[in-house]
Amino acid sequence: MKIKDAEIISLMQNPRTQEKGVRALMDAYQSRLYWHIRRIIVDGDLAQDTLQETFIKAYQNFHQFKNDSQLYTWLYRIATNEALQQVNKMKKMQKTDEDPEYYMQNLVADNTEGDAEEIQLILQNAIQSLPEKQKLVFMMRYYDDLPYEEISKIVDMSVGTLKTNYHYAKQKIEEYIKENYER
Repeated sequence: MKIKDAEIISLMQNPRTQEKGVRALMDAYQSRLYWHIRRIIVDGDLAQDTLQETFIKAYQNFHQFKNDSQLYTWLYRIATNEALQQVNKMKKMQKTDEDPEYYMQNLVADNTEGDAEEIQLILQNAIQSLPEKQKLVFMMRYYDDLPYEEISKIVDMSVGTLKTNYHYAKQKIEEYIKENYER
């Protein structure tokens, strides 16, 4: 039985049932948030750590949750901020010769199962090559199928700007794939 957001919120707001609320929150959103974070960070272990940080922040700051947005919108915003902080930390530690393409190629270097894997690798490389805002908007819209209005609340950007970023991201990805996919 799936628990509804209203029940989770009620459990989280009561100090006696808060622990049960945290478990329900994690059960309800763990998978979706993990894959959202994973698309930003790529590394599975780091994505899992970031997911845990997301739930810790949500628990510590639940008193700041206002019912003016959906619960998952609030959680996605926290997850996005945590993931972007991790990306910034990685960029600071990363050597200049290790750009996203190099990292992605090494991630699946021994994978030789054909065109589907090659296309997937090229798509991931294309996404990783996008500017941060475009990458974020593209992933939320393309992978998570979130409406622009929800993305707008998560990233604090106007819907018009989001649509423009998504359009440019799609164009850049298409160009990247055309340039890098050899048949």
